[in-house]
Amino acid sequence: MTTTPQAAEVSALTFEQAVEELEKIVAALERGDVPLDRSIEIYERGEALKKHCETLLSAAENRIEKIRLDRAGKPQGTEPLDSA
Repeated sequence: MTTTPQAAEVSALTFEQAVEELEKIVAALERGDVPLDRSIEIYERGEALKKHCETLLSAAENRIEKIRLDRAGKPQGTEPLDSA
């Protein structure tokens, strides 16, 4: 699977940048004043941005840990946030 220039560009964005661009795309599509060809193009870009944001969020969630406390309420170490 090859990476398109557009996909490579999306992967370089921070979470905040990707969300900001995604919000602009949603607003443009909701206005309905974008030609059909352009709508399809920006929708596809929006999908790539959404996927990138989900990947970044998943990575952040995997790094989050919660502190384990003993019966006296003293920190005893950490464990994964979701101990499934």
